Amino acid sequence: MENCQELSTVWCSSLYKVLPGRDLDCCPYESGTALRGERFSFQLAYRTDLFTRMPLKVQVSSPFGKALQMRNVELVPVEYPGWAFDDDYLDTKPGMYPDRLRDLSESVPCAVFGQWRSIWFTVDVPENHAPGKYEIEVTLSADFALQLTDVEFKALTVKKKFTLEVLNAVLPEQKLIYTNWFYCDCLSDYYQVEVFSREHWRIIENFMKQAVRSGMNMILTPLFTPPLDTAVGSERPTVQLVDVEYKRGKYSFDFSKLEKWIALAKKCGIRYFEMNHLFSQWGAQFTPKIVASVNGRQKKIFGWNVKSDSPEYTGFLAAFLPELAAFLKRKRMTDKVIFHCSDEPHINHLEVYSKAMALLKKHLQGFKIMDALSSVDFYRKGVVEYPIPCENTLDDFMAEKFPEVWTYYCCAPVTTYSNRFIAMPSSRNRVMGMLFYRYGVQGFLHWGYNFYYSQLSQFKIDPNRCTDANLAFPAGDAFIVYPGNGGKAEESIRGVVFGEAIQDQRALQLLETVMPRTELLAMLDKTASGGTLKMADYPKGEKAILALREELNALVRKYFA
Repeated sequence: MENCQELSTVWCSSLYKVLPGRDLDCCPYESGTALRGERFSFQLAYRTDLFTRMPLKVQVSSPFGKALQMRNVELVPVEYPGWAFDDDYLDTKPGMYPDRLRDLSESVPCAVFGQWRSIWFTVDVPENHAPGKYEIEVTLSADFALQLTDVEFKALTVKKKFTLEVLNAVLPEQKLIYTNWFYCDCLSDYYQVEVFSREHWRIIENFMKQAVRSGMNMILTPLFTPPLDTAVGSERPTVQLVDVEYKRGKYSFDFSKLEKWIALAKKCGIRYFEMNHLFSQWGAQFTPKIVASVNGRQKKIFGWNVKSDSPEYTGFLAAFLPELAAFLKRKRMTDKVIFHCSDEPHINHLEVYSKAMALLKKHLQGFKIMDALSSVDFYRKGVVEYPIPCENTLDDFMAEKFPEVWTYYCCAPVTTYSNRFIAMPSSRNRVMGMLFYRYGVQGFLHWGYNFYYSQLSQFKIDPNRCTDANLAFPAGDAFIVYPGNGGKAEESIRGVVFGEAIQDQRALQLLETVMPRTELLAMLDKTASGGTLKMADYPKGEKAILALREELNALVRKYFA
């Protein structure tokens, strides 16, 4: 720690959450190691014991140029940290927690009496960057003069140096398919712009680009308004990429907006597309909201009032799905698309869900149909060929040797397993990459990229003030980006750290090209209390995760000298 006339500073890793009212107990962290092509983050924590607010000026001298980004770590309210806890939480009480990352041009760091705060640094190491050790020098200054009684405070300045070693290896391309559900209606509502207007498309592009920067490469695509987190009988704003016309007893479809969506997403770096669910959530009992031009007038033709197995909807899908499939095949996207039936069906929905799935399979031959679910019986009975089990049931599915290993988590599990709630330490988030490698996970799904509504989409919330969907989900579960000024997406600590987890998986995959996978698994397994790394048995804490990644980096240094 350095002190300069009451301005204290400490380097911290990206895995340490700097809580304002708690003494620092982070690992010493004045240097780090990254592969070429890796996104590397670290922090500078600071505090003052002066009885005043001190706006700080931040200057940096770095060989990385524009590849280095500086952001202010802002505190966000956590009213509802969760409903059950284990000993791996930062706290179980409501409070203000660090999470939102804002550009210094819009959020000036301020030293506040008696509180630790931090500045976040991210280096996007270019793939062609020369290996070696590089110094990053940061200068914090508070240039002011203040007279309080007979005490005069003058300009304060602290200089700190951080060393980043760039290894002589390029992080391999991401193989993991990763999606957080992207909600166009939330963007339209928050920014008060018309759905699919020019301004809406601009904002969508901004949020897509940010998604890709954090590792997302698959995007939820609203063929029709997604039937997700919606109260029975209510509806979300219409966001429908496919224009439907019903005339003289026949349907016709216009895919122009869908084509625009696909082109934009690809431009932003998206590689995979998940078509929204074609039946209602939690059991496939009803139809999604679909609007059509009927005899020249816009009309809602499907929704909660229509059963999923109705002749009307069966006929609609028989007309729509073959045309959609042909469109996607023309664009050579068969292997880049997945379809969804119904999200998180329970075993008591098996009969109606089976009928719905059979209907989709009939019209979507050659395409994958995947759903998030927890009961292995859906797979055992042959209803779902490509299940996405929750992490706490993944071992059950692994025993069945299902064809592609995917997993997800959401508002649960809240104990034992990895997750990324705001009140959890970042180590519990970051460890997921090691688990992905151990299990051979090929895809990960989460429900909340930018869900800015209350639970069941009853009303809009301000995500800057409400991080729990109106006291419904553990804070941070509903979104990983904040809506910034000018239609920009602003990252959270949670989103950045999960991206680092994916990079850990990629680093392990790189090492697998030069050493046996069995040796790498043995290295991972020794960190688990039971001798085998599992979803419910993994290393905990900043120190353990940093040490494990440094062990991997040492192997990279050895084999790629």
